[in-house]
Amino acid sequence: MLLSLLSLFRSIDVVSNPIMAKSDIHPTWYPEAKVFCDGKEIMTVGSTKPELHVDVWSGNHPFYTGTQKIIDTEGRVERFLRKYGMADTSATTTDDAADKA
Repeated sequence: MLLSLLSLFRSIDVVSNPIMAKSDIHPTWYPEAKVFCDGKEIMTVGSTKPELHVDVWSGNHPFYTGTQKIIDTEGRVERFLRKYGMADTSATTTDDAADKA
């Protein structure tokens, strides 16, 4: 029984059989669509557009390249360290004393 079902499915021609997909309702599929980033071709993928232009991809994103920087805005890291007593206060007190003098 299973073998007869498998042979039936193999005999169905997906491209020419109108039962499988309606014609003229699907977009054109480009199996070799080119992906561009900064004017350079990065990779080839399947898409409904022949060319894709992207700003960021895994090859230049800071998270994936390991060049991600933590931006300390308004001294939040130092404030956190002072609040929970993790900061070295001797360096900040000498800087404060030098600023007052």
